[in-house]
Amino acid sequence: MTAGTSRAAERHVWTARMIRPLADAGVGTRQPFLRKTFRAKGGGRAILRISALGLYRAFINGRRVGDDLLTPGWTSYNDRLSYQTYEVGGLLADGDNVIDIWLGDGWYRSQMMWAHQHALFNTWGDRIAAIAEIEADGQTILASDVDWSSGLTPILKSGIYFGETYDARLENAPADQGAALHEDFDPSVLVAHEVNGVKELAALPPVSSFTDAEGRTIYDFGQNAAAYVAFTVTGEAGATVTVEHSEILDKGAFCNSNLRSAPCRITYVLKGEGRESYRPAFTFQGFRFARVTLTGKVEIADIASMPISSAVTRTGWLTTGHPLVNRLVENALWSQRSNFVDVPTDCPQRDERLGWTGDAQVFAATACYLHDSHDFFVKWLRDVMADQRQAGEIAHVVPDPTRGHEDVYPRFYGSTGWGDAIAIVPHTLYRHYGDLDILRETLPAMVRWNDFVWSISDGPIVRPPRPWAARGFSFGDWLQPKGPSEKPLPTIGDDAAATIYLYIAAKLTAKIAGLVGDKATEKRLSDRAAAVKAAFAHEFVTPSGRLAYDDQTSYALAFLHDLVPEDKRAAAGDYFKATIARAGGRIGTGFIGTPALLPALLRIGEPELAGAVFLQEEVPGWLYQVKNGATTIWERWDAIQADGSVFDPAMNSYNHYAYGAVCQWLFEEVAGLRPDEDEPGFRHVLFEPAIIPALSPVAAAHDSAAGRIEAGWRIENDTVTWETVVPEGAHGTLIVPAGARNVILDGRPVPPAAGEGKQRLAVESGRHVVTFAVAR
Repeated sequence: MTAGTSRAAERHVWTARMIRPLADAGVGTRQPFLRKTFRAKGGGRAILRISALGLYRAFINGRRVGDDLLTPGWTSYNDRLSYQTYEVGGLLADGDNVIDIWLGDGWYRSQMMWAHQHALFNTWGDRIAAIAEIEADGQTILASDVDWSSGLTPILKSGIYFGETYDARLENAPADQGAALHEDFDPSVLVAHEVNGVKELAALPPVSSFTDAEGRTIYDFGQNAAAYVAFTVTGEAGATVTVEHSEILDKGAFCNSNLRSAPCRITYVLKGEGRESYRPAFTFQGFRFARVTLTGKVEIADIASMPISSAVTRTGWLTTGHPLVNRLVENALWSQRSNFVDVPTDCPQRDERLGWTGDAQVFAATACYLHDSHDFFVKWLRDVMADQRQAGEIAHVVPDPTRGHEDVYPRFYGSTGWGDAIAIVPHTLYRHYGDLDILRETLPAMVRWNDFVWSISDGPIVRPPRPWAARGFSFGDWLQPKGPSEKPLPTIGDDAAATIYLYIAAKLTAKIAGLVGDKATEKRLSDRAAAVKAAFAHEFVTPSGRLAYDDQTSYALAFLHDLVPEDKRAAAGDYFKATIARAGGRIGTGFIGTPALLPALLRIGEPELAGAVFLQEEVPGWLYQVKNGATTIWERWDAIQADGSVFDPAMNSYNHYAYGAVCQWLFEEVAGLRPDEDEPGFRHVLFEPAIIPALSPVAAAHDSAAGRIEAGWRIENDTVTWETVVPEGAHGTLIVPAGARNVILDGRPVPPAAGEGKQRLAVESGRHVVTFAVAR
């Protein structure tokens, strides 16, 4: 479990040079390899340092180096390119050795962005290349240079969106061409890999299969995931296996229309030599179903879906007495795995798969509960800073393919709620892991971002322009449901959403400045936050306590961030509840409002209403998608509509984690465990459950930076039994709900609290049991 600090990106002085294979014919063509024969001693210790422009897979004497996937990963390549280090002594023999480095187009130059607007190719460069050196006994025994040779791999074409075409008959091709220096490469951008590599997870065998009218077999692997199909076949040379991928069946039929311009197709051509096993090297897909077409004489001997992810260390578990809720937690877990493939992306399947900053900021805390996410986010935040524009704007997506391509994607940066990731994600890492270093590292970037947002309207009320390419455009509360078409429900205005986020980021940045000892910035941003708060109350809160747009997101964010004046809170709370009633007890929030909705209802003292909104099973609702067979979180509340029809495939993903941010609420406010910001990294654990009887029994565990934390409760009649575990070396505070009666802690009665307020019970490490009678 990662804790404490963010290591600075390490630098290495390279002997090797970045070289490109002369066999390479450009993007979308047969993928090349580099080769070198070198002398070594076997049996000793040897270190390979290696990276590439594009993707690489290395082999020494025909044996693969490591088991990382999609190396060197995805970064803002012009500023940061990671290199990996492997112990390879066990692969070396006495005398001559051969290293082969296969190269793939990858994110570097295969298609990025969507074709309906403008697909980008050669996004960061048009020449793939590699750099490698081996050090043994303190000596460099191999370094890439122009004396290497090159040839062509059996991969005829590969791309992140495209898939892969592999002709096994072309294996063992000669290295009959040379190599050249990549003259424009600056080795100062190379940094040691900051995260664990992308790994294969446990294989998913098919749970069922059927044959369609054209004789193709559709396999159901039971789980939507970022993955690839691995198979073993037998057959004649020249026979082919073609695999297509989809997330859903539409009325029982294979349906991949939501992939848009991404073919997501695997084609394997047999060499005809007994059992042949294959899995792609330089791509992945997002799918649950695979349609396999066999051409020629060929039979499938074995097939499985192989999920891949950077989220490999699970740290959170939560169950309730409600089966649909339990599946929802698993769906969020799988959406994180699927979208944590070196970068926190929005989706793993269509022609997008981009590192949307807004999605990441709303899901970051949930991510840290479910998996160890510290190093992953630190690496990504460094790319966020690399892609920050001169005026302080944060890119909508990071790494940013539009940077340098503003002729076709102008101003793809600067949206409130999205750019605020630069403040929210570092603070989340501080809360969860106690990492003060990442706050120091990112503070200048978050100040520049906050100054930019203020400058949009030159004052505390932010008025974003509507056109996408305009300076200060905001996505607002993206994909907020509008209710029935005959009478749409109110939605938050961009000005209110942007102003709220200016306040959130200003207050947070001030707090962070104080934590790292920057008193001048702390005061300047604190004063700004106060000005925005006052302006918000004047502009958006009526004398009666109604918020201007009178929608769920406005109330949720305003209550959660203490933007409602004290004398208006009771009335505003009633208006808030009325927005829920108007929506028929259903959700009325989008990407930025949804994480705030249920916590805000608890803030105004409405746990029963929060539970009812959470547990209702119609669209829009979290459990609607689970009830309709989802195994990951959907992008849209109505991705499959109530009549069973598939929503418009122009923008429809069945594997987006944003709405899975509700799991933070489940951990922190239903199970009731959270870190104390005054003692971050869970050195002091605050336990405060919301007793929602329909969810009983609740049990949660989290492998935190301080150790294993457990919290759970059950209710029988009017009596709650509440159990917690505080890690060794940490301490906790049990916050008993207001009005609880007959409180007993570890077998000892607790004197009643004065008045009807909450009781705070200090506890040390170990297991603790509390019972109390709930207020009636």
